[in-house]
Amino acid sequence: MDKQEKVYVAGHRGMVGSAIVRKLRKEGFENLILKTSSELDLREQDSVNNFFEKEKPVYVFMAAAKVGGILANNTYRAEFLYDNLMIQNNIIQASYKNNVRKLMFLGSSCIYPKLAPQPLKETYLLTGELEHTNEPYAIAKITGIKMCDAYRSQYGCNFISAMPTNLYGPNDNYDLNNSHVLPAFIRKFHEAKIKNEPSVTIWGSGSPRREFLHSDDLADACFFLMEKYDEPGFVNVGVGEDIEIKELALLIKRIVGYTGDIVHDYSKPDGTPRKLMDVSKLTAKGWSAKIGLEEGIAKVYEEFKISAIN
Repeated sequence: MDKQEKVYVAGHRGMVGSAIVRKLRKEGFENLILKTSSELDLREQDSVNNFFEKEKPVYVFMAAAKVGGILANNTYRAEFLYDNLMIQNNIIQASYKNNVRKLMFLGSSCIYPKLAPQPLKETYLLTGELEHTNEPYAIAKITGIKMCDAYRSQYGCNFISAMPTNLYGPNDNYDLNNSHVLPAFIRKFHEAKIKNEPSVTIWGSGSPRREFLHSDDLADACFFLMEKYDEPGFVNVGVGEDIEIKELALLIKRIVGYTGDIVHDYSKPDGTPRKLMDVSKLTAKGWSAKIGLEEGIAKVYEEFKISAIN
C-alpha cells in the first residue's frame, strides 16, 4: 500500500473501523477518507456512487455493517439482511466502477454452518445449515465473499475477504439490547458491582465455546493482508483458541471485581455450540494474534469504566 494514496475506511466510527484507522495512522497513512452514516448513507446507491466518483479512493476497507448479538439478529432479521446487502453491494460495485486498486471485505465467523466440524476451516463454507438466529446476517456476509470473488473472476478486481472471529475492543457496543456477549458481560458485572446486586443472569447453559479477538489484533491482520494477500476466497482471522461462555463470565467477573453469584436463564438460547476458527491459513502467511484474552479484557474494562463515568 502506498502511504500517499487515498484510503477509504467504511464504518470508521465502529469498533473495527476505528481500530483500522488507528493502525493506518500508526503506519503513517494520513490521506484517509472518513464519512459518518449521517454524511453518507451506504444503503443509498446514488449517494455511494457519487461519493466514489468524487473521492476516487485507491484502497477500501469495508468495516461498515449492521451488527449485533443473538437478540438483535433474531429480532431485526429483515434489517440485518437488507441493510448489510445494500451496504456491501453499493461499495463493491462502486469500487469496481471507480477502479479501486484493492478492497478488503470484512465478514464474520457466523458464515459457517451451525454444526460444522471444529475448528472451522475456510473450506467448510456452504456445507450445512446456518444457525437460525443469525442466518440473515450470515447470508449477507456470504454474499459479500462471493461478490468479491465474482468481481475478481469477471473483472480482475483485487477484492479480498477476511472473516474475523468474535471481536471486542475500544468503541464496542455495550447496549444490552443488541450487544455481543463479551461487552454485555462487562456491562452486566460492572453495573451489578456498582449497585451491589446479589447476582448476574446470563443466557443459556454457558456451555457453548467462543473465540475472542481484540479489535487491534484484527486491524493488524487486516493491514497485513492488504499488504501480503491477493488471492480469491477468504481468510479466517482469529487466535485459534476458545473458551466456554461460563468460563468467560467467571473471568470477567474476576476482572471487574464482582463478588455476587452467576445465575443461568435456561429459557434463553445458547446459539451455535462452538465457533473456533482454524487460522492455519493466516499463520502460514506469517501473522498471529498478540493480545491475550485476560490482558485485552482488563484493558477494555478500564476504558469502559472511564466512559461509564463520563
